[in-house]
Amino acid sequence: MANALKSPYAAKIVSIGTAVPPGLLTNNDLEKMVDTSDQWITERTGIKQRHMAEKGVATSDLAAEAAIQAIERAGLKPTDIELIIVATITPDMILPATACLVQDKIGATGAWGFDISIACSGFLYALQVATQFVTTGAHKNVLVIGLDVMSSIIDYTDRTTCIIFGDGGGAVVVQRTEDGAPVGMIDYLYEVDGSGGPALCLPGGGSRNPTSKDTLEKRMHFVHQDGQVVFKFATRKMSDLCLKLLERNGLTGKDVDLFVPHQANLRIISYSAERVGIEMDKVVVNIDEFGNTTAGTLPLALQSARSDGRLKEGSLVLLASVGAGFSAGAALMRWSY
Repeated sequence: MANALKSPYAAKIVSIGTAVPPGLLTNNDLEKMVDTSDQWITERTGIKQRHMAEKGVATSDLAAEAAIQAIERAGLKPTDIELIIVATITPDMILPATACLVQDKIGATGAWGFDISIACSGFLYALQVATQFVTTGAHKNVLVIGLDVMSSIIDYTDRTTCIIFGDGGGAVVVQRTEDGAPVGMIDYLYEVDGSGGPALCLPGGGSRNPTSKDTLEKRMHFVHQDGQVVFKFATRKMSDLCLKLLERNGLTGKDVDLFVPHQANLRIISYSAERVGIEMDKVVVNIDEFGNTTAGTLPLALQSARSDGRLKEGSLVLLASVGAGFSAGAALMRWSY
């Protein structure tokens, strides 16, 4: 567990860029593919549609699009970026890292980078890594990308997973501020519980089960999920970490201006908000439009909040994530953009 951030520098998000493919897969479309219904999906998840990438569109393609948008909105050039962190579980390929491909595509010559593979918590974890590089004074401009092309690893005959996931995500520029203003990242709290790993995993293709005829026949290269186990963990852990983080900063849910949770399931979001004491009008929900884009949900949610005017200068923002690993996290920031 982390202690409150103490540094001569502050780190804040200065821009957001997003990228989602134009193709859509609606609940009505899924009714024709698996044994499900629009009503059931909506009631159980809150999802109405999800964006789908065309064949041949990879994570680095969408990531570069979001990155350029974020860099331009920050008033920077690609060459101003010093570090690129890509949170994704759908890399273009096992190697090289997707961050390397993005660096080349956007022309960020001189930047170094790496990927983070922690599924739904990826963006939030990457944001904290960027914050550490900035608050130590090592870098001034860090690009953080959370994006997944989940359609590439979903079995569209498996109704337990195909109704949930979509493609897309976003990028932010994390920048150093030295004016002493009380803005930016405040504190964070993260946990993993590896005992829950088998409940949400992609079992094939790694060193445990290298790609073979057998793994292909067993459909081991698609996401496998024990929905009940994941749901129980998520509903408990997301709110637990939010409450602990607020308490150690002398805050309650009533002090939060905006709650930005991972968009996994509307019931999980609603339960967490109620337990933490945050009214739903202060909660960002766009799962109906995008589904669960894994590492992409938080940047998409931040942009949704900016677009509808709820993310304002000085807002106290609580972010939270939970997902495969099991991984979970919560972070506090004072918004300034």
